Amino acid sequence: MRVLVTGGAGFIGSNLVDYLSRLPDVSVAVLDDFSASTPELLEGFAVDIIRGDVRDTVDVNRALEGVDGVIHLAAHTRVIASVEEPETDFSINVEGTFRLLRAVAEHGIQRFVFASTGGAILGEVTPPVHENMPPRPVSPYGAAKLAGEGYCSAFAGSYGMRTVSLRFSNVYGPRSHRKGSVIAHFLKQILRRRALSVFGDGSQTRDFVYVEDLCAVIWRAFKVAPKGSCFQLGSGVGTSVNALIGLIRKTVGPGYPFEVEYLPFRQGEIKHTYSDISRARDHLQFVPSTSLETGLAETWRWLAAHSQGSEDRETARPQ
Repeated sequence: MRVLVTGGAGFIGSNLVDYLSRLPDVSVAVLDDFSASTPELLEGFAVDIIRGDVRDTVDVNRALEGVDGVIHLAAHTRVIASVEEPETDFSINVEGTFRLLRAVAEHGIQRFVFASTGGAILGEVTPPVHENMPPRPVSPYGAAKLAGEGYCSAFAGSYGMRTVSLRFSNVYGPRSHRKGSVIAHFLKQILRRRALSVFGDGSQTRDFVYVEDLCAVIWRAFKVAPKGSCFQLGSGVGTSVNALIGLIRKTVGPGYPFEVEYLPFRQGEIKHTYSDISRARDHLQFVPSTSLETGLAETWRWLAAHSQGSEDRETARPQ
């Protein structure tokens, strides 16, 4: 089976390429424009790399040749950036997803996995969040992901495609040196001997899921998820930012002391969210096995080993 991973040189994408490369009888192609990723993360893997944009029909058609299914991770991923640049977010996340779906349908490809989002698509609701909650996004990013889910459902209904939308919570792990979300950003700040900035009082909660656990369930969904379905994915546990900071202090040890500064909450971000993963457990046998303590240790180890000379883009980190 040949699988195309869009955004395959990014954080989740490169970990997924690693995961897929260990499977028998699976070959991998990657479509990435490298605007927020680096080819170095794919070094050592037997993968075909197509440099291109999901909004470009020529690039997409070239990438889809001989493909049996698509895992669509390429996205404009930052909540605050979507508030500041909603047109860019719409172009990549809505137009890009639609054009990709259209091309996939024209190529007769049936399997399509869409990387959606957990809390941002639902807005400020009482957790745990689950698939039956009515979505009320409070950011353009959440709205764009909701549109992507809608088109996945429509292409399943109109063209018989086996689409599935996966609502990721806060994903963390190795290869996140260019990722701007809270765990990666905090650890990189500590490596630079800088203070941590918390937007709010630190009581806000998030659901942190380790990337290897996520990759396993992405592949499971690719193979067995019912067409047009949607699944909430996370650890199923809410962790406050203050509790996270406490675990990080234990992880980095006394050799890396750091201060914490608290700033006002930011518009467009939700305060509390964690996932009800019972549907994914029942239908995809999803049982995350990596504790936050273990995952933090693995992430810290990787970032510390790759901190010299690395570049990252983290202008808008969600908390």
